Amino acid sequence: MTDGGYTGPATLLLADREVRVDVDLRGHFQPIDGRYHWYGRLAASDELDELVAGRKRTAVLRTESGEATGEVSDPDPWRRYRITGVSTPPFRIDTELAADGN
Repeated sequence: MTDGGYTGPATLLLADREVRVDVDLRGHFQPIDGRYHWYGRLAASDELDELVAGRKRTAVLRTESGEATGEVSDPDPWRRYRITGVSTPPFRIDTELAADGN
C-alpha cells in the first residue's frame, strides 16, 4: 500500500551545497524487511546536473515536514533524478491504522 507522499519544494544537501528542487515523492511500508521505503523524482535542474553528474550520490532531502538521507541516482530522459531512501521519509505519513468499516 502506498501512502499519500509529497509533491512540492524541497532542499537537497549534497557536497556541502544546498540545492532548491521540486520533488514528487511516495513510499510504502515493506513487511518483508519491516522498514518504510520512500522514493521519487527530483525536477530537472542545471545545478543538480552539475553536482550529481549522472553518478549515484548520497544526499539529505529536506521538506517542510522533515528531512532524510537518500540516494540520488539515474536521471530519466527528462533529466529528473531518482531519489530513494529507507526508514523515516522527509514527508509526513499516516501512522494510524484505518478503522474497519464492518
